[in-house]
Amino acid sequence: MSLPNDLLELFTSEYDKLENLVNALIENLVNALNFDSELPVNEIVEVYYQITGLSSLITVVKSQLDKNNDAVSRAEKLISEKFNSAIHPKIMEHIETLISDITGNLQSANSEQKSNETIENEAKLYEKLREIMSTKEFVKQYDAGLSYD
Repeated sequence: MSLPNDLLELFTSEYDKLENLVNALIENLVNALNFDSELPVNEIVEVYYQITGLSSLITVVKSQLDKNNDAVSRAEKLISEKFNSAIHPKIMEHIETLISDITGNLQSANSEQKSNETIENEAKLYEKLREIMSTKEFVKQYDAGLSYD
């Protein structure tokens, strides 16, 4: 096999992974928004890493292959139309809502006598808040990269 074929094979494999992740994320996002449940942080992070990796691979592949390659065009379309335009803003909104909800729950907690169970629950909420805020910063970095494109 030649280098362009190996590169195309790698690219196609990464694209397939991304497409599966994005489709699963869309399903989870719709469920989370419809049923007021959470979107797992690890899924959010995984899809952003895959998007970033595939975007980098697109740059390399474009320089090695025909610029009008169908696989490259499909990947660019998936990232720009499906992810950047539709999913990314919903994820940002979902994260903001989660942060607001958790912060509200923590602020409304009665500060008088607390049981051990209440203290443990608050500690879990603080940990979840930290995790979600960290994810928000990660997603904002991606968002900042979009503004430079």
